[in-house]
Amino acid sequence: MKVVEFGSLSGLRAVVTGSTSGIGRAIAAEFAHAGADAVIHGVRNAAAAEVLATELRLLGRRTVVVLADFSDEKSLVAFVDRCWAELGGIDIWVNNAGADLLTGDAAKMNFSDKLQRLYEVDVRSTLLLGRLVGKRMLTAGGGTILNIGWDQAERGMEGDSGELFSAAKSAIMGFTRSLAVSLAPTVRVNCLAPGWIRTKWGEGASELWQERVLRETPLKRWGTPEDIAAAARFLVSRQASYITGQIINVNGGAER
Repeated sequence: MKVVEFGSLSGLRAVVTGSTSGIGRAIAAEFAHAGADAVIHGVRNAAAAEVLATELRLLGRRTVVVLADFSDEKSLVAFVDRCWAELGGIDIWVNNAGADLLTGDAAKMNFSDKLQRLYEVDVRSTLLLGRLVGKRMLTAGGGTILNIGWDQAERGMEGDSGELFSAAKSAIMGFTRSLAVSLAPTVRVNCLAPGWIRTKWGEGASELWQERVLRETPLKRWGTPEDIAAAARFLVSRQASYITGQIINVNGGAER
């Protein structure tokens, strides 16, 4: 009997959207270390995408960069076609791309404009890509899709950002459960719901937020993109073959 290393993704081909920085970058790197070939996706930052691709190629992985703006349905179809063509098929798809509304110029947008941006980048692209990829995987005879939600979407958080992100991520989490039923038993679909993760916003958060994170998190620390990547690796691996339609919180035990 052949023994497969726990969490091995050897021989598999993965796409991670929004993988030039933060959680997406960590997931793509984790998958490559686990043996997967990968498509690195970004919108405009070709330089960051190529830096990561070069790192992963040094591991002996086939790695390609595909830049795409998910602003219209035709671009989504073209992106899926390109990914399939580049790697000769896809076994793992991670819908990680999301709008950053907490830093830069986007943080100054009004509520309505932020809502529209979240709908277009987070919700719409996840739903449409999930359906497109799911149909391809059904035809191919298997695969796994992983979406990214938010742990506080199901329990609520005050303020504009809480209202915006809970609405967007709740939609993705609900879609995950339904898509999993639609594609079962051939394709597995799950969702990770990160808690307080120290990405770009967390690194510059005020002392008030730093204290809040520690107060609300039983493990008493920020999560890291690598924490999310490790969970992602398990969920898309062969060892998770009996898990589908689930929302998995990776949040240090936070419950409020």
